[in-house]
Amino acid sequence: MTFPIFFSIITVWLVVLSGYDCYYRRLPNVLTFGGAAVFLAVHIFNGSMVSSLLGGLLGTAFLLIPFLMHGAGAGDAKMFGAVGILTGFPLVLSAMFWSTVFGLILGVIMVVAGKTDAARLKHLWHCCTNRHYDRKAGKESLPEKQSEKVRIPFGVAIAAGCWVAEVLYVLSAR
Repeated sequence: MTFPIFFSIITVWLVVLSGYDCYYRRLPNVLTFGGAAVFLAVHIFNGSMVSSLLGGLLGTAFLLIPFLMHGAGAGDAKMFGAVGILTGFPLVLSAMFWSTVFGLILGVIMVVAGKTDAARLKHLWHCCTNRHYDRKAGKESLPEKQSEKVRIPFGVAIAAGCWVAEVLYVLSAR
């Protein structure tokens, strides 16, 4: 398979996952695990399985703590694991960086546009910086965690970060 064809497949996969996350706020296993299986098979064929598996482990670990603290969904962690398998090590580190940048940008845009509620962020800020802040009252005033107003489709940021990391890698290799 030539690089342009493979890159087109990657782009379509990332766009489909992004669209699904925007619309449903979920990342289905058939897409995350399916992508991971395809990318691992390609890396096995190319002889770079160790790099791919290490990237997958790092990608999953990147979102493991946020997932355990209910700050990220399981789909996000699985998607980043698949991205890690796709990019391999050390390129997964670049994908982590760019995904974080795009996640911050997406969060700010959603807050400014009124598409998400910044109450949890404000509560966390006050908990960390104001010793007189009433944490209990602040926590009770927060919207439910499952509310659409508090959920950011981080799959979009993961997809953008992966795509930019791949493009920059290809451009630097030339």
